[in-house]
Amino acid sequence: MSQQEAPTLAPVIVIDLQTGMFDGLLEPPIHDAHGTVARAKDIIGWARSEGRKIAFVRHDGPEGDPLAPGEPGWPIWPALGQVKDEPTFSKSVGDAFSNPALGEWVMGQGAREVILLGAQTDFCVAATMKGAMGAGLGVTIVSDAHSTLDSPVENAAEIIRRHNREFASAGASLVTTSTLTGG
Repeated sequence: MSQQEAPTLAPVIVIDLQTGMFDGLLEPPIHDAHGTVARAKDIIGWARSEGRKIAFVRHDGPEGDPLAPGEPGWPIWPALGQVKDEPTFSKSVGDAFSNPALGEWVMGQGAREVILLGAQTDFCVAATMKGAMGAGLGVTIVSDAHSTLDSPVENAAEIIRRHNREFASAGASLVTTSTLTGG
């Protein structure tokens, strides 16, 4: 998919790329943390240059959780360079569209499609894809810009590959960072 073929008006939604996913203080960093941040920054820069809107989603974990409001792991990862006019939508479950304000924001852009990236592949990215599709939106997932942690039975790279196949089977379009951004 070239820049011209990218979904028209589709905003970029950055899911749960919070400090706790990268700092390694309470949990290990997500798989390929540095590469994930670099690709996310490339996509964010591309979106800004294209005049696309960007929204960040932040998971609000329960009290005592590393991603609980006010905890050190809760803020959006500063290296992503979020700017003031890029909103943050909070959620407490996997699907970012569980926060009706996100759906309203997407519709307010005139968009019928979204571009998703973030963490964790097998939880919030998968749930948000289903939520977006359930809301009647087309979904493009940046196949190399979402990540997760190893599970007891599968390493993170295997989880990511499996979910990319599942995302495509569910009807999402998959695109790599370099193909999306023309880089």
